[in-house]
Amino acid sequence: MKSKKSVFFGALALLVIVAVGVYVYFKLQKSESTAAGGEQPVVLIPLAGEVADASAEISGMAWHGDSLILLPQYPERFGAGDGSVFALPKADILNYLDGKSATPLEPAKIKLSAAGLKESIPNFQGYEAIGFHGDQVFMTIEAGEGADMHGYLVSGTMDADEIKLDASKVVEIPLPIDSENHTNEALIVTDDKVLTFYELNGAGLVPQPAAQVFDFELNPEGSVSLPNLEYRLTDAAFANGKIWVINYFFPGDTDMLPKSDPLAETYGEGATHAQYEQVERLVELGYSDSGITLTDTAPVQMSLVEDSRNWEGLVLLDQRGFLVATDKYPGTLLGFLETP
Repeated sequence: MKSKKSVFFGALALLVIVAVGVYVYFKLQKSESTAAGGEQPVVLIPLAGEVADASAEISGMAWHGDSLILLPQYPERFGAGDGSVFALPKADILNYLDGKSATPLEPAKIKLSAAGLKESIPNFQGYEAIGFHGDQVFMTIEAGEGADMHGYLVSGTMDADEIKLDASKVVEIPLPIDSENHTNEALIVTDDKVLTFYELNGAGLVPQPAAQVFDFELNPEGSVSLPNLEYRLTDAAFANGKIWVINYFFPGDTDMLPKSDPLAETYGEGATHAQYEQVERLVELGYSDSGITLTDTAPVQMSLVEDSRNWEGLVLLDQRGFLVATDKYPGTLLGFLETP
């Protein structure tokens, strides 16, 4: 007859084996789900105040310390003179995500001063991207009419109350092709450089895509190669040698439909991406001075809804995941995606 002690340890060993088996099973399931086109839900964070209106047209986001800066394409809509950008404390975002608060978040307005800048640029179409190095701020500007488009880079400084852009030095960014309403939708700031990204990088449109490189005085430093990426590249975030970009396709943009989508062919499509025409995903790139390359990380596909969401703002949220924001389609949305 077995002793009670041996029965106990036998049962305990079985329990451990079962627990390990369950853990491994779910890890494999998650891995297989990602490899086969798993999708991540977008947790919407409710907003209040002027930023919640679709007219905000959020076109970029970046961290300034522990404040999330949301850049409207047309800041002059939100205040006298050159208008305002919006700022949300990280603590408020985390409190909402952690269930400590259910109140919609209302950003503060930060004054924007850019005397004469808008007037100095023919066919000014607003700001498209923003990034920081300490208190130095960088923004891209879109301008032009029809296919005669121009992109510009400008810098300035920021304190707690105001962003001041230096309108005396505006640098034009080379564009790889002439394409209606397309310029530099994204930028990243490294330890010593600013890189800007053209919106279109598909193989059938731009055979040799590249990111344009500038120093902090806005002096051009050439370019670094970029892999072909179908559809649109609408914002970017950088950390630890990796660049995450928003990769978005609106069903009406038939001119940028590729013959094939290599990322979908490699990693599969999630259930909603197989159902709807739009593409809403985040793609990881590796960065070095010799070039930018696709990593082996599967794209983070967003769980789609019927209305296509034009995501144009992206930042990393610590080690938790990503914050994304839309412009006016289908309205101003701020969302969180957990890291898979």
